[in-house]
Formats: sequence, structure tokens, C-alpha cells
Amino acid sequence: MNIAISLIGGLGMFLYGMNVMGDGLQKAAGEKLKKIIEMLTTNKIMGVLVGTLVTAIIQSSSATTVMTIGFVNAGIMSLQQAVGVIMGANVGTTVTAQLVSFNIEKYAPIAIGIGMAFWFFTKKKNVKNISEILIGFGILFVGMNFMKAAAAPVSEMPQVHDAMLYLSKNPVLGILAGFVITGTIQSS
Repeated sequence: MNIAISLIGGLGMFLYGMNVMGDGLQKAAGEKLKKIIEMLTTNKIMGVLVGTLVTAIIQSSSATTVMTIGFVNAGIMSLQQAVGVIMGANVGTTVTAQLVSFNIEKYAPIAIGIGMAFWFFTKKKNVKNISEILIGFGILFVGMNFMKAAAAPVSEMPQVHDAMLYLSKNPVLGILAGFVITGTIQSS
């Protein structure tokens, strides 16, 4: 039961942190971000690089894809520009996995503390937006740390080991399990 509580709590913190950080990025960059993305995505290779970078920063290929679709709907980007960014978002997911392996979560409380200090002691809107980015980043990594700690005992369970072996023998079920898990937590 403790494992489930930690997983659910960690997932909630992760998703909330991702949301706060994404909102802060959008508020901080606003129209500038839209103009920069429009300018940088005219070349498909640059579009892939932009998608990779944005996904690595906001830690969510889903959020990058949703923003890109929003830009297409708003007429800021063409469909051709969006394809490169979405491809880059998928590459950025790999970069995100690499960032997680660097043990960044030990800096998460520092990011939260600095972000909260800026948020409480300033009235400047742009500084508050940047503080939201720091707070979201920190909460995101604290949530990931909760999930990692909760999942450690699960990975040692024989039932999980057997399930992974079964899924590896049946790739269709493995793909379906990946869809269900990714759809549930909204993050690959």
C-alpha cells in the first residue's frame, strides 16, 4: 500500500511540476517564444533541434506536441514546420531520460527554494514567471524521485520480473502495455 501511495503522490507531483514549469515557460517567453519558434522552424532540421531542446527543457514530449499543435491551429506554424518539431520532441524524450540519469533530483530542493524566494519577494511579472519555472522544475524532479524510490521494491518482485519476461516474448502486448502506461501518466 505504501508503494502505491508513493507512486501516486510522486506522479501527482511530477505532473503538477510539469504543468507549473510549462506555464511559467509560456508566460516568461510568451509572444517572443512564438516568434522565435516561427523563425527557427522554417528549416526542418532546425525544427527537429527546436523540438528536442524544448522537450528537454520542459521534460514532456506530450506538452511540446500539444503546444506545437496549438501553434498550428493559431496559424503561427505550418504543418511542415510542426512535423520537424514533433520529431524533435520524440528525440527530446531521449534527452530527458538522459537528464534523469544524471541524478539532477538532488538539486530540486534548491530550485524550489530559489524559485519560492523570487516568487515571494518580487513584484516583477517576468521574475515571477521565471520563479514558476524553477518551482515546477524542482517539484517535477521531487515527484520523479518519489516514484523512483517507490518503484525500486516493485522491480525486485518476481511477479514483475515474470510479467516483463512475458511481455518481451509477445511484443504486441508489450506495445499495448507501453500505450496504457504512457496514456495513464501522460509522459513517455
